[in-house]
Amino acid sequence: MDLNKIEHLGIAVKNIEESLKYYEGVLGLKCYAIEEVAEQKVKTAFLKVGDTKLELLEATSNDSPIAKFIEKRGEGVQHIAFAVNGIENALNEVIEKGIKLIDEKPRKGAEGLDIAFLHPKSTGGVLTEFCEKNN
Repeated sequence: MDLNKIEHLGIAVKNIEESLKYYEGVLGLKCYAIEEVAEQKVKTAFLKVGDTKLELLEATSNDSPIAKFIEKRGEGVQHIAFAVNGIENALNEVIEKGIKLIDEKPRKGAEGLDIAFLHPKSTGGVLTEFCEKNN
């Protein structure tokens, strides 16, 4: 499997604008993009720390995965995303190693990336995302 780097850390928040007061106002980071991914019922905001991104995730619907996460666990780190070369090969490799998938096939995510999630019940409780730049 060809993991390149940590692509981003996903952080579930109730309100992006309120959360940016901390990330920008206190930490001094700069939000460089806000985007809605309607298929995932989420609004995202991206900030960079060196080469790693933070993705703030706000639910746009009460039945979205982010709304469910916040209801169950509160705001906080929701997932870790790894940049991969060959996302379908990476998914096949983890299946062969007994990992359960949320996404059997890659789908479109924020910033034009192809994404797929691994189920946290088979990854030590950490929701894991694979991301690949769509060429």
